[in-house]
Amino acid sequence: MSIVAAFMVPHPPMIVPEVGRGSESQIEKTIKAYEKVAEEIAALKPETIIISSPHSVMYSNYFHISPGSAASGSFSEFGAPQIKFHMDYDQELVKLLTSKAAAVDLPAGTLGEKNPSLDHGTMVPLYFILKKYKDFKLVRTGLSGFDLLKHYEYGMMIRDAVEELGRRVVYVASGDLSHKLQDYGPYGFAEEGPVYDSRIMEVCSTARFGELFDFDEDFCDKAAECGHRSFVIMAGALDGKAVEASQYSHEDVTGVGYGICSFVPKGQDESRHFLDARLRQLQSELEEKRLKSDAWVKLARASAEYFVRKGRVMELAAILTDNSASAPEIPANSPGQSDRSDKSDCPPDGASKLCSALPPELLQSQAGAFVSIHKFGALRGCIGTIAPTQENLALEIIHNAVSAVSKDPRFEPVKEDELEYLDISVDVLGQAEKISSPAELDVKRYGVIVQSGYKRGLLLPDLDGVDTVEEQVSIARRKGGIRPDEKVDLFRFEVVRHY
Repeated sequence: MSIVAAFMVPHPPMIVPEVGRGSESQIEKTIKAYEKVAEEIAALKPETIIISSPHSVMYSNYFHISPGSAASGSFSEFGAPQIKFHMDYDQELVKLLTSKAAAVDLPAGTLGEKNPSLDHGTMVPLYFILKKYKDFKLVRTGLSGFDLLKHYEYGMMIRDAVEELGRRVVYVASGDLSHKLQDYGPYGFAEEGPVYDSRIMEVCSTARFGELFDFDEDFCDKAAECGHRSFVIMAGALDGKAVEASQYSHEDVTGVGYGICSFVPKGQDESRHFLDARLRQLQSELEEKRLKSDAWVKLARASAEYFVRKGRVMELAAILTDNSASAPEIPANSPGQSDRSDKSDCPPDGASKLCSALPPELLQSQAGAFVSIHKFGALRGCIGTIAPTQENLALEIIHNAVSAVSKDPRFEPVKEDELEYLDISVDVLGQAEKISSPAELDVKRYGVIVQSGYKRGLLLPDLDGVDTVEEQVSIARRKGGIRPDEKVDLFRFEVVRHY
């Protein structure tokens, strides 16, 4: 057997009458749609129901699957302790999921659970399902901080495990839509909120799962959604299947979006391998971008790839020797390069071929520089220096590229199979100047350094998701470990960004 149906559902605790105490009447359409979902699940008689919940255990670099034989929970946190649940887990399916994840080096498994209690993102769907059907076991999984493509891949692994085990399974993707739809809502209003709800309902109601990847991370953050990754895992679990999709309801009367859709597989469809299609598209776009990259970026990429593949720092003198397999293809007319007949500034190692290919700015100047690495639109590493630490800018870029792929504490080191999907940029920093107030900043033009004694935080200019000076300074404070109430000195600087 396989996944026989999937459902996209919300999880507002107020929908439970004992919690809502009458307020649930505001979302009557959602309640009726939920009851229809429960009836359809009962008719399908699944052996196992898999629920992905944004309120289960969540790690930045790991998909958590709830371990053990069973788990309990209640709505006591929401004033209704009498509404209780006790669910048996499908241990055989969980074991297979964990082993398959290990086999393909996908970070997923049962480690790291601190609180085994069922979360409300799981209990709200169970509240409706258990009224109609009880003869099933549960698999509960959380989301992660990984990019959307990794969530889709995780869903594909879930599909493979279900099919290998021969389980009859229903997948429930728990997740609310935007939390910023109305001024009177608990989270206020953002213009991205209604746009998100409109787009996600259009995409899901027509099963255009490939378009789930088109939702920018910054856009989703501003819309304050909580279910997008859950929906992407579900889509991955239906990869390669023809799908009949139906929209049951969408409401936003509380300032939070609640959407319900069903997805019924209708056999194989080779045109619906959306991860493969997106990877091919990204490879083509990145290759075109690499060909247009200037010498600064080509040097950073060569250094990053050399270190990931060989485990050592690329030597400046060797990058363009005839025997170097990882030498950057730096064009003779790279932006900023001038003709050079005088080689007197070449390094004393005799690398004249290098000197004739690299722009003189890289060999003759010193500057702080940041190397930023993105993968599938999400940051994958960013390390830099505020002031020069090397004898020239080329070495500064080489060493910072190594740090970006291996020493950014926010991420695991980059692996070799990721290299073809990395998008790299280089920021060369201008001289920092002290300013008297934030009024002299401009988030698009200037980066900021916030300093308090020995503590110092820096943020580059023109970053996605940083739209105000207040946000820029606040983030720089956090990066430097500087409290909001600490007195600081402010510095601004400009950068030359190379793509």
